[in-house]
Amino acid sequence: MSSRTIGVIGAGTMGSGIAQLAAQNGFDVVMRDIEQELVDDGLARIETDLREAEEREIIEDAAAAFEHVSGTTELEAVADEASFIVEAAPEEMEIKQAIFEELDELADPDVVLGSNTSSLSITDIASVTDHPGRVIGTHFFNPPVKMKLVELITGHHTSDETLDRAEALAEDLGRESIVVDDFPGFATSRLGLVLGMEAARMVQEGVASAEDIDTAMEMGYNHPVGPLKLGDYNGWDVRVEVGEYLADELGADVYRPPQIVKKMVRAGDYGVKTGRGFYDWDEE
Repeated sequence: MSSRTIGVIGAGTMGSGIAQLAAQNGFDVVMRDIEQELVDDGLARIETDLREAEEREIIEDAAAAFEHVSGTTELEAVADEASFIVEAAPEEMEIKQAIFEELDELADPDVVLGSNTSSLSITDIASVTDHPGRVIGTHFFNPPVKMKLVELITGHHTSDETLDRAEALAEDLGRESIVVDDFPGFATSRLGLVLGMEAARMVQEGVASAEDIDTAMEMGYNHPVGPLKLGDYNGWDVRVEVGEYLADELGADVYRPPQIVKKMVRAGDYGVKTGRGFYDWDEE
């Protein structure tokens, strides 16, 4: 186990992005997914993105950075090597709890276990472990290599040492961190969902086009990305799940997805990852 080795559970968009960010900052990374094909896809995505970063002169040597990343389907391999593990699995409590229960058995007690959840309770995730003090929320933003914030969420039992180590990791990754208590939606998702769902309702009601609503927020309120374009980046399938969860947990329909979003998701139009959302990304 090395203090300069990070484990990442999940090789999808967020998992591979976090792995790439760590590799670019000199960490060794062990990235795990449940099938070798998923691991290979994640590694290929990292290699491609590193090459593009080198071409844009963001990094000096893509090949050298990629050498820091390895992939596996074995959870034990991650637990054996990493001193800090970040889970980036699908946003479902049962999946995350199963991963953390197994990691808690495999990893030494001083290994920090972070979850990239954007809304689920860290206390609930940690409840299946024997060492809940080492569990913390490490909410990166999409894409991790560009977005400068990491939202750290402390569960009921998260220790001060765990928080200190998470803050240190964020700093080593060149990221600003904020600390939030374990409450539904935390700070970022709670605010972001309200804006995104209301923007979608405005499109549904014919108030304005998606492009004009986004332009209004970008140019009128100095948001770097409009709420509908941001939803396309994040994936409306994930936003529907989070919105329904927050609506139920907080008792506020302002978080509940409008019909236009539900219809898009049923049609498989999640946003960037499927090529179409409120925007046509194939044309982009």
